[in-house]
Amino acid sequence: MKDPEEATVFTGLDGRTETELPEWYAEQHGGSEPISFSKAIRNLPQAVDTAVAYRNPYSDEWVETERFNAIVEPSRLQAEADGDTEVESLFHIPTDSYSIINPVDVYGPLEEVLREETIDGTPLGEVMFGEIRRYRGGGEVHMDIMFDGLEVRLPGRSDPITMGVTSGYDFFGEHAVYVEGFAQDGYCSNTMRSLTDKEVIKHVGDVRNFRTWWEELLAQVELVADDLFGFIRDAQDIDLDFSELPFTVTEFYTLLGFPDYLAKRAAGDAEANTASPFEIDMWTLHSGATYALTHFFQGKEGASLDQYVRIANDILFNPEGTIERVEQAYEQQLEADGDDGSQASLAGERALASIERVSDDLQEKVEQFEEREDALRERFQEAMG
Repeated sequence: MKDPEEATVFTGLDGRTETELPEWYAEQHGGSEPISFSKAIRNLPQAVDTAVAYRNPYSDEWVETERFNAIVEPSRLQAEADGDTEVESLFHIPTDSYSIINPVDVYGPLEEVLREETIDGTPLGEVMFGEIRRYRGGGEVHMDIMFDGLEVRLPGRSDPITMGVTSGYDFFGEHAVYVEGFAQDGYCSNTMRSLTDKEVIKHVGDVRNFRTWWEELLAQVELVADDLFGFIRDAQDIDLDFSELPFTVTEFYTLLGFPDYLAKRAAGDAEANTASPFEIDMWTLHSGATYALTHFFQGKEGASLDQYVRIANDILFNPEGTIERVEQAYEQQLEADGDDGSQASLAGERALASIERVSDDLQEKVEQFEEREDALRERFQEAMG
């Protein structure tokens, strides 16, 4: 991802919370001096609205309009008035239907929930940590919020996969306030996004009760944490034998839709973390994809990243759909290459047959995934009901 203009590491809910970063996270963010979550939120730029006018070129007069409002940062307005030419106070000029949602509006209610919700008897506010990233002068913000102890531990690894949420917003009318389930693998620093459906609140009309919103979302994350180990364990039992497939590991990722530069990085990581260069399980293939997205994605956080996150997650949570997608893409590739003769057509048919054999071999294990997913969705509905 593109580097943020500013990143803040936080640990603990407020100044009364004595919390230290987990060792694995502190090593990743060496040199960063963490502050409390409450302080980090209140350090973020705020927004207010002010009147907008346009210049009449015939009279050279400025005419105010009530149809639009300028969304501006108040402290920067003061700095501009004092003659500071280095700051830019204007974020956006939306219609008058735009509702400003400031950071404390969203994350203040979360603070209340984190004081009350517990993990093993400890308030979540005492085990929280993460990072807040600013872009475009602080008018766009994304953050990872994790909870030490809400985790998945895999055999043979000392560092856990820690669960939490990723959330963000902007003041430019592009990113509504959002939140979704998230995890970070302490073993390799890979981030796992979109582990729950993305919940969105737009800057339009009445803003809902954020406290209830957070309570429901954290309940979902705890349910995913309970099941994630099962999904990973099942994915580790599903091997793709690339010696029997008509494409390489790199081509596997490009057929799924990854650009070449990400496909090469993902394949390199997957091949480096498997005992055999030919047989690679679906968890390792998923981990290769998240490695590429975490460390080498060249786009921005948001929609451009989300499309590839969904592909990566399908490798883990929907192996059957992943194989079907690869097969369809390979078949389309054959059709685009054209009919170069009966020999080529026969080779193409054999290649497709080999993919279908792999798909058939997966069927029994895929049913385990479907049963697990159905059970998880039922628990989601019960928790939200």
